[in-house]
Amino acid sequence: MSLDVTVAVPFRQHGSNRLGEGEFVVALSLDRDWFSPDQAKRLIDLATGRGLVERDDSDIVATFDPATVQIPEEFEPDASVLREQSAFEQVLDACVAAGIEKQAAVAGINERQSRLGVTAEAAAVLFARANDVAVDDVAAKAKQSLDE
Repeated sequence: MSLDVTVAVPFRQHGSNRLGEGEFVVALSLDRDWFSPDQAKRLIDLATGRGLVERDDSDIVATFDPATVQIPEEFEPDASVLREQSAFEQVLDACVAAGIEKQAAVAGINERQSRLGVTAEAAAVLFARANDVAVDDVAAKAKQSLDE
């Protein structure tokens, strides 16, 4: 499942948008038994990189409202949540979260890539923007990867 849902769980559990790093790690590793403590710390790094949380001294602060995240009743993340997503995957996830069917998004991205002769990441960003899906942070990441 998605990173944002996984990250929202400890905040919802504690009824706060700010947790100590230790509280966050314990919520995911000991309370829920979803990850090892090292994996929970990796999750914090990924969530920070995606802009879902910020570090404030030894606290982890949600940059979104965890109360608004839909958490399925039997939710349990799989190990894939610890894998850093490519810019393409992030844009595709944002499109799906905005209500665009995954197949339609992939088809639209492929069409743009073919027609414009650009990378999949660039085509994904163009598709998202044409459909009013905010992906500025991912667009900047994709551009940076082109510059490297």
